[in-house]
Amino acid sequence: MKLRLLGVLFCLPLITLSQNNTTNEKPPVFETCSKEPLADIQKCFDTKVYQFLFENFNVPKALVDENYKGEVIILFEVDAKGAFGVMYVDAVYNTLKTEAIRVFNAFPKVKPATYNGKATFKQYSIALAIPLKDRIVLTEELSGKNTEQELSVLEQEAKKEFDSVSQSLVPYSEKEYSSQLNIPFTHSNYAKFDRAINLVGTNSHTASKPYLYEDVSNYYDFKSENKALKKETNSWFGRKLWNEHFVQVQSKSYWFTIDPVLDLQIGKDFDADFNATFNNTRGVYIQGGLGKNLSFSASVYESQGRFAQYYNTYAESLKAFGPDPAIIPGRGIAKRFKEDAYDYPVAEAYLSYSPSSFINVQFGHGKTFIGDGYRSLFQSDVASPHPFLKLNTKFWKIKYTNTYTWLRDVRPEVTEDGAFLTKYIANHYLSWNVNKRLNIGLFESVVWTNSNDRGFDINYLNPIIFYRAIEFETGQDAGNAIVGASGKYKLNDNVNFYGQFILDEFSLKDIKGGEKSWKNKYGYQLGAKYYDAFKVKNLMLQVEYNQVRPYTYSHNSIELNYGHNNQPMAHLWGANFKELILIGRYNYKRWMGEAKLVYGIRGFDVNDDADTFSYGGDIYKNYNDRPFDTGVDIGQGIKTKTINASLQGGYLVNPASNLKLFANISYRNFNPEAQTTSLLNNNTVWFSLGLKTDLFNWYFDL
Repeated sequence: MKLRLLGVLFCLPLITLSQNNTTNEKPPVFETCSKEPLADIQKCFDTKVYQFLFENFNVPKALVDENYKGEVIILFEVDAKGAFGVMYVDAVYNTLKTEAIRVFNAFPKVKPATYNGKATFKQYSIALAIPLKDRIVLTEELSGKNTEQELSVLEQEAKKEFDSVSQSLVPYSEKEYSSQLNIPFTHSNYAKFDRAINLVGTNSHTASKPYLYEDVSNYYDFKSENKALKKETNSWFGRKLWNEHFVQVQSKSYWFTIDPVLDLQIGKDFDADFNATFNNTRGVYIQGGLGKNLSFSASVYESQGRFAQYYNTYAESLKAFGPDPAIIPGRGIAKRFKEDAYDYPVAEAYLSYSPSSFINVQFGHGKTFIGDGYRSLFQSDVASPHPFLKLNTKFWKIKYTNTYTWLRDVRPEVTEDGAFLTKYIANHYLSWNVNKRLNIGLFESVVWTNSNDRGFDINYLNPIIFYRAIEFETGQDAGNAIVGASGKYKLNDNVNFYGQFILDEFSLKDIKGGEKSWKNKYGYQLGAKYYDAFKVKNLMLQVEYNQVRPYTYSHNSIELNYGHNNQPMAHLWGANFKELILIGRYNYKRWMGEAKLVYGIRGFDVNDDADTFSYGGDIYKNYNDRPFDTGVDIGQGIKTKTINASLQGGYLVNPASNLKLFANISYRNFNPEAQTTSLLNNNTVWFSLGLKTDLFNWYFDL
């Protein structure tokens, strides 16, 4: 420790002068150093400064008696007259600071530094190790009496730097499980600990996702669960394949892991006219922590894929302005790959900082989700990743989430000079655990654009405010405010009920009139979860019903819809639908299975020469272009019944990276009452199998 600190003593002065060691610049000169060659004057100055400190610095007796070991960091200056002056001192004890100032005031004047022959000032930094040690003795210890060429202290320390870094490492202890990192949000992954955080009497808040490891670890022991899954193997390859991160490094003050990302799939759509479906994703996933309060994560993907025909058609219907043929739902803009496939790179990353146990701040590029269900009517993860700033505040029985997002509208009709339109969403979500069983949540959101060059409107940065009031102040067309409420009731440890209600616009007069006015834009969700169903451990059953009336999430200013990259920010289907979902999930050791059935009724626009009206399902359309004001009902337009059913089985290869082997078979029946060029009757059976690092939800139940 002494040697390292003493090395720092000379580090900054030498670096400062070595970069400017020309005939135009000369360091300060002690009188006894005046006869030294120019190249050695700096070294002589360093030696004299330290020797003066060693001879004159008196360590307080109280610190000597207690055998104190530490350092005094001193920033000092030699001015243009050659006088020494202290600019800053840092030490544990004030007596050390006072002594440092006293000694520097006693320094004799020297010849000042010069630049182009003119006197100038020079600043230096010293880390003085306590207890003090004679520089001559120290140098002899470092270099050795029999060394042919004596090395400086700095050179000796530099030679040991790599070894000292390696020696500071400790065995990796799964630091992510106590960190501020997000648990990668997939419904199947979260099902493993969903019961643990929903037990009666827990003060958890389960709607705002993704969760932090440090929060969930209060209820679920990740380390012991992974230990139970551990495979016994002695080889490096075996450990990395079955149990560990590919790279895992830890010291006392930092840690990080690196894993390869794979999503390699091959499959068959039996309704398509091409041979096979495939996905080929390669990437890297990095996570780590610096100190106790700062964590970071980054994942970068390079992908090529061709999917079931209905999914390819939907991806191309989302096409952005420009030459690229499609937007892969939930991923991003895709280029053409070969003749009928897509190339779609994706990057997600964030910083997570918790200055105290009450607050966590995240800034990055990714997704958020608000809700306890499979779907969310508030904010979902079905759209492409986007920049966000999120603040989570927890105290008492309250959790308050503020999310600010930067989004894009990529349609030709809203682009300006070929550039995509930027818009913003600010969300507030307040979660309150009323008692051991009941949770109530309040939600509000506002969408706005850069109208009047206001950019990211500072009004919406206020974390505690009612957005509807701000919308009125800035003008009706300046923003689109949405409010909502949620609830969850724990019947017992194994059964809970949840729900959401979203309100985009409401007219009491029209509700009382009973004429089904278009103004009554709202939706709701009702659901239930049954853990350890029928006393089968790790079997979870879920039922959920969603319905959203026409024109919800849309606006008379088409850019103020609740969407991003031509995808909804809430429910995957936009609006004008009813939906029933049944899900069963089961885990046994490393094995897993999932069965899912989605049945829905949706209303689509006709979109032909005779009928171009908006029937309320497409949130990107102007709701002023509606066919009627009353008699508005769910399923209007072209009423379509749809069934999505899937069955998946898998094996968890590596719990550390969440690498899975899986096989999936899905069935989709899409049955509109009338067919158009863009709305065709479709029956699809799609089988696929593969190996994937499961880090995000991917929704194929269109």
